[in-house]
Amino acid sequence: MSDEKIRREALIYHAKPQPGKIKIVPTKPYATQRDLALAYSPGVAEPCLEIAKDKENAYKYTSKGNLVAIISNGTAVLGLGNIGPEASKPVMEGKGLLFKIFADIDGIDIEVDTEDVDKFVETVKMIAPTFGGINLEDIKAPEAFEIERRLKAELDIPVMHDDQHGTAIISAAALLNALELTGKKMESVKIVVSGAGAAAVSCTRLYKAFGAKDENIVMLDSKGVIRKDRGNLSKEKLEFASDRKIDTLDEAMKDADVFIGLSIKDIVSPEMLLSMAKDPIVFAMANPDPEIKYDLAIKTRKDIIMATGRSDHPNQVNNVLGFPFIFRGALDVRATGINEAMKMAAVKALAELTREPVPEQVNIAYGETRLTFGRDYIIPKPFDPRLISEIPPAIAKAAMESGVAKQPINDWEAYKEELRQRSGDDNKVVRLLHTRAKMSLKKIVFAEADHLDVLKAAQIVYEEKIAIPVLLGNKNIINELKAELEFDADIEIIDPSAAESENKRAHYATKYWENRRRSGSNLYNAKSKMRERNYFGSMMVLEGDADGMISGYSRAYPRVVKPVFEVIGRATNVTKAATVHIMITKRGPLFLADTSINIDPTAEELAEIARNTATVASTFGFKPVMALLSYANYGSSSHPNARKIKEAVRILHDKNPELIVDGEIQTDFALNKELLQSQFPFSKLAGKKVNTLIFPNLESANITYKLLKELNGADSIGPIMVGLRKSVHILQLGASVDEIVNMTAVAAIDAQEREKRKKAKTKK
Repeated sequence: MSDEKIRREALIYHAKPQPGKIKIVPTKPYATQRDLALAYSPGVAEPCLEIAKDKENAYKYTSKGNLVAIISNGTAVLGLGNIGPEASKPVMEGKGLLFKIFADIDGIDIEVDTEDVDKFVETVKMIAPTFGGINLEDIKAPEAFEIERRLKAELDIPVMHDDQHGTAIISAAALLNALELTGKKMESVKIVVSGAGAAAVSCTRLYKAFGAKDENIVMLDSKGVIRKDRGNLSKEKLEFASDRKIDTLDEAMKDADVFIGLSIKDIVSPEMLLSMAKDPIVFAMANPDPEIKYDLAIKTRKDIIMATGRSDHPNQVNNVLGFPFIFRGALDVRATGINEAMKMAAVKALAELTREPVPEQVNIAYGETRLTFGRDYIIPKPFDPRLISEIPPAIAKAAMESGVAKQPINDWEAYKEELRQRSGDDNKVVRLLHTRAKMSLKKIVFAEADHLDVLKAAQIVYEEKIAIPVLLGNKNIINELKAELEFDADIEIIDPSAAESENKRAHYATKYWENRRRSGSNLYNAKSKMRERNYFGSMMVLEGDADGMISGYSRAYPRVVKPVFEVIGRATNVTKAATVHIMITKRGPLFLADTSINIDPTAEELAEIARNTATVASTFGFKPVMALLSYANYGSSSHPNARKIKEAVRILHDKNPELIVDGEIQTDFALNKELLQSQFPFSKLAGKKVNTLIFPNLESANITYKLLKELNGADSIGPIMVGLRKSVHILQLGASVDEIVNMTAVAAIDAQEREKRKKAKTKK
């Protein structure tokens, strides 16, 4: 993708359909006059009076306790420099988005138009009563140090400059683990720090808190080694000035154990690496390009432990591992500040979490067979679901033990469960899909590529390396649309009805006829059908000329299903193919089946649909907890419809005891843990979070997923076809570009899984 195209897409992303990345939504009812009277006048007077009596009541009656101000003057925006307050706003809004999706914190960006320290501090102090915490961002040094120092001293809420402490906390956790792996001690290692800005100073201070010695630390700025005999040193630089008579990075690196890079790209040479001590630890964290390229570093030293700020290499030092969870814990105990004890607790918690067994969901999300503590895994991954339930409690405990918590927590298990509920995994499923698809690129047929949205999706799939698209349709139309989209990649385009496809049509027709000649087909009809894209594309997949197919954008579902079933057919031992929709909800993903095919399945068929749906959930890293839905609860009705569900559950309990499944049960009981526990404590679902819903018939499933999508704004991925011989998936009519991209990723993953099973079977 060209730089200009990236620029345009970034601008469109921020401008459409609504400018910006965050908005405010009500949390209370507002439909009636009574609601409005309570929300504003006259009802609002009551909480106002309670807060006037005691300011702490603001946490009880307002959003203060979950509200963080993200404040900047835009003087040190990452990679952009001093661009001013207005220009920094997109970055601050982005920080607000991260607060929300990782820790369910409401972040409000505030851009302050001053570079004067006194004015900045005074402004923040005056607006501080609104907020439960202050996140300072992108403020240049040395002013950043003074601003944070004063605000921490003068305010009674958590204040943290993330540019300083975020990198320090994450890199310190990684460093502790790297030292553990190499058998070295913090007290004795020689550390070189390239860079002397806010982040570098805070990192080095934190390393010292964990035992690093001043005499073993060498810090460099743009002028070289910071020595005590250099003049005009700032207070921060003087703190780390060295007695050693050296001037250059080359000299500093000799026999060093650790290199910490927070400077500029490509300043570390292979020769410098070779001069370091055994088992060197190199954190090259300049962004977007590190101080030495990852591939070059690991090629130069086989014994190196390497970390960068980049997501495309192991051991990414990513601030998102820290700030959302640190503020979450601080807010939840109403901490009056974020102190050294809390920061050190975050470091230890992150380091310890890395050493624990990694959930399969994380392995799947990052395309790993099995992540384990080692040289390529010294820090957790950002989308590890354990972060939300492990890091905030560590922060909260440290706040309580250090005496800065106003609202201590007593029930830690209940608190952890509350934290898990805050993280619904809603934004992680799509990332997981795309990451999995990229692991092994599969050739996916787009059967309707002469439609603009389908071609847009194919372009994204190609450029993001999600799959290798094959475009079916009129070549002239496709090429015209490609030109319009500036999609200039050399992609395979096939027109099944064109003369140039005659040989392939004839081959596919013969194969089709051979498979269908005892089902009323003849060769003439077979040749005619191969001019239709869904027949032609399905035959491409069946014959191994492609790995999967996507269709259905412009045609009704039954018209697309027919050729797919005729050509592909059901997998061995499958009596009914079915479809699954993944609904991306605030409580996490919900797997719904069967949403598109079986009108009134029998008990045996429902059991089979449940088993296949469980496989889909497992494929995406979620342990299926399944409810078979009904209008009745556990024998409350003797109607055949209810008995059908009961029988399906019996079959599953008998034949698949490993599955967590129960029913017949009403939807509200299935989704409400407290309600289920109170009324049906004997249920196999009691105390568990249901994530898979099996419906009694097509009507109920189809209506439900469309209601969720339209009324609740839930995104959906589907319908995912299960039970076919090959990876073919049919879109919803008029699917959006994003939905087509996501379904392509599903098709690619489906093809990958089939390939794995085939190889495993061959080995046996």
